[in-house]
Order: sequence, then structure tokens, then C-alpha cells
Amino acid sequence: MLKCIILFVELFIIYQALGDNTEGIRCQVLSVIDHGMYSCNRDFVVDSRCDYTCDEGYQIEGDRYRLCQEDGKWSGTEPTCTDYDPPKLKCPLSREKVAEPGKLTVMVSWDRPVAKDTADRALRVLRNGPESGSDFPEGTHVIRYKAYDQAGNMATCKFNVHVEVRRCPKLKPPMHGYLTCSSDGNNYGAICEYHCDPGFERTGFVTRVCQLNRSWSDEAAQCVLMDIKTDVRSAGALLDQFYEKRRLLVVSTPDNGNQKYRLQNMMLQKAGCGLDLRHVTVIELLGSPPRAVGRIKEQRLQPEVIEDLRQALHISMAYFTMVLLDDYGVDRERFVNPTNSEELFSYVDEFLLTEEERERLEMNGDFCE
Repeated sequence: MLKCIILFVELFIIYQALGDNTEGIRCQVLSVIDHGMYSCNRDFVVDSRCDYTCDEGYQIEGDRYRLCQEDGKWSGTEPTCTDYDPPKLKCPLSREKVAEPGKLTVMVSWDRPVAKDTADRALRVLRNGPESGSDFPEGTHVIRYKAYDQAGNMATCKFNVHVEVRRCPKLKPPMHGYLTCSSDGNNYGAICEYHCDPGFERTGFVTRVCQLNRSWSDEAAQCVLMDIKTDVRSAGALLDQFYEKRRLLVVSTPDNGNQKYRLQNMMLQKAGCGLDLRHVTVIELLGSPPRAVGRIKEQRLQPEVIEDLRQALHISMAYFTMVLLDDYGVDRERFVNPTNSEELFSYVDEFLLTEEERERLEMNGDFCE
């Protein structure tokens, strides 16, 4: 029994001696980690525990705490704080715009999205799509934004820009005529003008406008066969029928047997289709009073009209003469010798046709062949 007591006392003394040796042991001061901190319950002495935490927006990787061991070293390894949280990015609301009259695009603007992040202040924001203030064509356009923080985390957002071009039903060209339209032809604000083929004249409204409610203003014009009245009693009454509609080629000859007239008449007969394409009507003044004859194709003119025309246009009855009048009745060119169709057409095309008429003529260039 005594031996047991002595053994217990010896062990107690050894334990006390060991305890006294650890009291002076300390671990090194821990380094402060980036974007985080630690707190210890017993400073840096043996058995002290230090717990790590990360700043807002960061997550801890590695050991969450470390212990000061009896050998004066810390357990585990130093953790890191890593940014895994993406930025916050909010796009503008989607929007719809209607194009203004005569326009096919709309300028659309918005405030650039601002990205926020719990970890970083400096963020890269990139755009995919047209920038604010751009002109957007008809249709739906998707605008996307991306934001990156310094750790490479990404946030995305998107919104739509829908541009509507209000349109009317497409107009059909009139029979024996055609249409010319502004803008895109049938969009809101577009204006369409009716035109008639040679030998036809327009009745009704000249133009129609595509309105906001997607309907056309007024009624469709028609192209009707030109009705030339030859039973009028003056040259003015005859010419008024052609004003701003047709050009005139007045052919005068002392008699039907005149060689120049006969040659010219043959060439004009072959050129009839080309003259119609160029809106040219031929008036013939044949012979002298009292047997003078005036005609437009098979329609005869009154004798007094024949005399009025020759006086108004200063045409002599003594020799062959051909006078070309524009559609305003202005004397534009005179010929005292027969002129072939190519020379005549070249003059009309170069000096009398509008740009629109030239384009139309090119489209129907082989119409007469």
C-alpha cells in the first residue's frame, strides 16, 4: 500500500513539472489575411483557438480555425478569402416605339446600367447591341449588358427595344397606270401618287397618304382612255385638253403630195408606239384653205382651229414644218426637214422627259419591239 502511495506522489510531481514547462510556450502571431480577419480566445498561448472570418462578399477557403499547439506551432494552414459573389446588374425596362410619319427608324435612348458589387468598386460593364441614342430599324432588338468584378465573376441582364413601323395595305397600281411612293411605299406617312400610261388620263385623287390608323386617305384614282374633243372652235380650247398631260408634235404641209411630208409621215407611223411612250400626240395640218384638213389620227379638226393653230405657232403654209411643244404648250423645237424617230426620241428624252419618266421609259424600253 505504501509503495502505491509513493508511486502516486512521484507521478504527481512529474505532472506538475511538465505543466510548468508549457506555461512559457507561445505560438507566433498570425498574419492578417486579405479580405478577412481572425479572433483568438486566449491570445497566442498553448491551446488558444483563433477563428477566421471573411469580409462581406467573400467566402473562406481552407481551415476555419487554428490551434496553438504545445510545440509552439499552429495547427492547419492559413485560409484565404475568395470572392465568389457576382456583381448586381439591373437593365432598363423593355420599351416599344412607333416610327414617326415617313420614318423607318426610331432613335431610342436609355440610362446605362450601373453595376454594384460587395467586394469591388471598380467594375467592367460591357454592352452587346446598339448603344443608347442609336436609330433602331423596324423589329425587336435585344440589348445585353455584362458586368465583371476583379475576381472574374459575371452578372448579365437584357432588355428589348421593339420598333413598330405602322403600315397600310399595299396599294395596287391602277389599270393602265402605275404608282410612285415615298419612303417605304406603305409605311405611316408614305405618299403614293397615281400616274397613267400614254393615251390615258387620271381621274380622282392624285395622291393618297398612309395614315396612323393603317388606312389610306381618299379613294384610288383611275386611268381612263383620253377623250380628245376635236369639235372645239378654237386652238386654245384644243390645246387646253393636253395641258400638263401630253406633248404635241404639230406637222404642217402645203399639200399631201409634199415629198418631205410623205417621208416624215412614213417615219411617224413607224414611231407611233415610241411617241405614245413619251406622251406625244401628233396633230396634222394638211393643205391650205378652203381645202385644209386638220386631224388627230382619224378625228378631224374644225377649219377655224386649223387656222388658229398655224397663226398661234407661226407656221407657214408654204413649206413643210414640224413643231414640237412640251406639255405646257411651249414651242421647244422646229424642224423644216424630215426627222427620223431616233433623232426625235433623243430630243424628247434629253430635253422634255422628267427623271421619273426616263426611269419608266428604261423599264419599258423594249415595249415597242
